[in-house]
Amino acid sequence: MADKSSSATATHEITYYLNIENAKILAFIMVSGFVVYHGFIHVTYSDDSCKWLLSDGRFPGYGVWQPYGCMIHKYTLEDSRMCMHYISYWGGHNHITFLGDSRIRQLYFEFVNLLSREHMKSYKTHSNISYHDEHIQAKVDFVWMPYVNVSMNKLYQQWMMKGPLERPNLVVTGSATWTIKEYNGSSEALKSFETNLTNLVPYFEKMKESTDIVWSLQDPVLKSKLSTNRSMITNEQVDRYNKVALEVFSKSGSSVKVWSSSRLVAQGLKKELDDGIHLASGSSALSLDVQMLMNMYCNDHMNHDDGTCCSKPEPATKLQILVAAFFLVCIFSTVALMIYRRRLKRNGAKTRTENGQSNEALKPLEAPSAEPAQSLYEVLKALSRLGLIMAYFYLCDRTNFFMKENKYYTHVNFFLPFTYVMILGFFFTESTDKTEVLHRDQTDEWKGWMQLVILIYHITGASKVLPIYMHIRVLVSCYLFLSGFGHFTYFWKKGDYNLFRYCQVLFRMNLLVVTLCFVMNRQYQFYYFVPLVSFWFIVVYVTMAVWPRVTEKRAEEKTRAYLLMILKFVLLVVVISLFYMSEVFFERVFLMRPLKPLFVTSDDSIHEWRFRWQLDRYSVVFGMVFAFGYQILKRYKVIHDTDGRNMFSTAITWTMAGVGVIGIVSYAAFSGVCRNKEECNEVHSYITFVPIVSFILIRNVFGSIRTRYSSFFAWFGRISLELFISQYHVWLAADTHGVLVMIPSYPVLNVILTSFIFICVSHEISKITSILTIYAVPSEWKALLRNVVILGFVLIPLCISRGVI
Repeated sequence: MADKSSSATATHEITYYLNIENAKILAFIMVSGFVVYHGFIHVTYSDDSCKWLLSDGRFPGYGVWQPYGCMIHKYTLEDSRMCMHYISYWGGHNHITFLGDSRIRQLYFEFVNLLSREHMKSYKTHSNISYHDEHIQAKVDFVWMPYVNVSMNKLYQQWMMKGPLERPNLVVTGSATWTIKEYNGSSEALKSFETNLTNLVPYFEKMKESTDIVWSLQDPVLKSKLSTNRSMITNEQVDRYNKVALEVFSKSGSSVKVWSSSRLVAQGLKKELDDGIHLASGSSALSLDVQMLMNMYCNDHMNHDDGTCCSKPEPATKLQILVAAFFLVCIFSTVALMIYRRRLKRNGAKTRTENGQSNEALKPLEAPSAEPAQSLYEVLKALSRLGLIMAYFYLCDRTNFFMKENKYYTHVNFFLPFTYVMILGFFFTESTDKTEVLHRDQTDEWKGWMQLVILIYHITGASKVLPIYMHIRVLVSCYLFLSGFGHFTYFWKKGDYNLFRYCQVLFRMNLLVVTLCFVMNRQYQFYYFVPLVSFWFIVVYVTMAVWPRVTEKRAEEKTRAYLLMILKFVLLVVVISLFYMSEVFFERVFLMRPLKPLFVTSDDSIHEWRFRWQLDRYSVVFGMVFAFGYQILKRYKVIHDTDGRNMFSTAITWTMAGVGVIGIVSYAAFSGVCRNKEECNEVHSYITFVPIVSFILIRNVFGSIRTRYSSFFAWFGRISLELFISQYHVWLAADTHGVLVMIPSYPVLNVILTSFIFICVSHEISKITSILTIYAVPSEWKALLRNVVILGFVLIPLCISRGVI
């Protein structure tokens, strides 16, 4: 076993074995160099995601490659051309050279094919090939040089004599098979290869400022398909040449990027070898290799959310630094107050002991003076905890401290955790003393299991499966339905429209998101769900608060109040429909200053807000109408939910349950037959009430079901908002486009660990929000007005600096 002290400075470390027809490549690869040991490859990595991309990875599924610790973007023809154009536009030059034998030539053709479909593959055998595209200012060459010899040395000498802008800025090279074939695998040829490669290293180092050199380790061969004249090219011979290359680069401390992950890809897809040595044209292995090269070359210049390999983290802004300073002040102040309080307590106890007085005797005298200090201490302590959590958020998703991987969907990946979570939830079923329709325990349960399903949907990338996508759309609609139901019920029963309630709800919903906007440097609309529920809460508030106000008490006094409420609903639907039908009117309203920053994304587009808004434009109204109808039916004793009995007679109860089953099955059938997302989304807003009301019927008509709930799901339901928002950065990664990785190469263990931390963080944020809400939104109107003014003084300069006002 190797001495691990040599890799003590490495950040990440993993050991793996490569068995290729009983031959083991003998190497120890390090970020700073390469040391060879017999019997295994020991790979150590720093936090350089480019080295992760080129060094290791795995196959989560056939033909799908996951680099070690970073996310790979799948480049299309348009993406590739845009990358080349972007680099040249900002003063760079695109001159890429593939230098080597027929295997390297295959890479060349596949690479060029990703830039242009019109490139001709006709060429003279054993000759140089060149591709030049003036439109994107890209030049890609192939130089036929199958041996590491004097000719290759002269080529690097010629490059050295040229200026930096005349040299290739990327060279992809590799060689061995032709040497093995030509010299029948002799040891003298291997020594000559080592000598010649050693002579090239000084050129590599002199060119490193202008040119990236990528040395591709040789892929394995498939012995059963090799022709007779290639029978000497064995995996044992290939491994010896790879070992020598690693030794040369290690001893010299070379900056050459060794590309070993291409070898792993070829090993996993050996069946694609046409003649035992060359991959079939257009094969998955070649495509994956070229995608790795393109990610290495382009990611740091492009803004792909799902491409973190070779991409530097975005730099911190002045506002982020200012927010970090604020939280640091809070943390130091909390620590200072904690020390002061402990000393005060210790001194007070000592004084009382000396005077013979009890603690209780002095408590009434200390309480008035201690109350403001206690409040300050509680606020600072809550802000300090929030600051530490935000530091964790930043560390997870704005640095390369933790790894990130692409999502990968399979039916097993989605339905296995879904089934497990459902069984676990049913296991914790218990009775409740609440009997009314959609009581608190039931709605918490509903929010909880929906949130868990949405989390599974996000981490597995199941949005590509249309039926699953449509059912998740229903779950989001359910949240808005419950929002409309709950807020309407509160205003209907309480008639409480004071500023305290309004500010309290908005503060609780927005504290985490607003903080994340500052800490993570993202637009408010990026966390689309909170802007959505906040907007619809304001709509419900205005609808109920505007004259004439209709409440349960007034309806009992005058029956015509029901008609007024119906007229309000009709007017609300008309206004919503007008906004939907007139895109110009919609944009004029929501793009007005100072509202605009709340509804646009980072590219100053309102498309995302309009899409989310119109998708569920009637869901909150459905919830309000359902709550209104429920209150009427309950008043006239059409339904009975004051005890644990069924809501209707036996026949009607079973009929309603049957209607509910038909409604859910009908929507499931619809989601299976609609052809695409656009078509489904167009209809969704009109029929989303069908599965929602159907579920409510099944869940409530039977008293035995209505009076039981899952405490497991209900617990998650109470922190559902925090779970939904926190997942963006501390469970998922790269702003939800990937998955956070703490235990690489062990996806199940990684999900268990990250899920545990993610849930604990979400629960803690919920507690912090509850504490800060008490102090930020006090019940006394003078204190509340003071806090609103203070908030205005903080936000107005910020808005002016960003051009909002």
